[in-house]
Amino acid sequence: MSENKYAKKRHSDPNRPKMSREKRAKQFAPFAALKGFEEGIKWQEKVYVEKRELSEESLENLDNTFKRISKNDIITVVYYNKGEYLKVTGMVAKIELTSRIIQVVNTRINLDDIYEIEIM
Repeated sequence: MSENKYAKKRHSDPNRPKMSREKRAKQFAPFAALKGFEEGIKWQEKVYVEKRELSEESLENLDNTFKRISKNDIITVVYYNKGEYLKVTGMVAKIELTSRIIQVVNTRINLDDIYEIEIM
């Protein structure tokens, strides 16, 4: 009887337990060889913008709106942060005039970075 020399040989050891499907699948799961690589790629994909200078009229409108805000008001703020404009809506948790900070829920925003503010 001649055996095909290209046929796959299956070895089975009766003392060795069979590997579960889940463990076998984990062998072929992707892994991150370089820690932080994915975050670095995402960081490069962002489009960064320059901070816009506000006109005197816009600054005056912001100042008037800010004077009407008090703690527990619901507001929407558009502000500049690290090369992008972000928008947050929520309850005013804290207003610190000396350090020029307003806190909306857990987000602390410097008053100089505010582009637009609206009281709901």
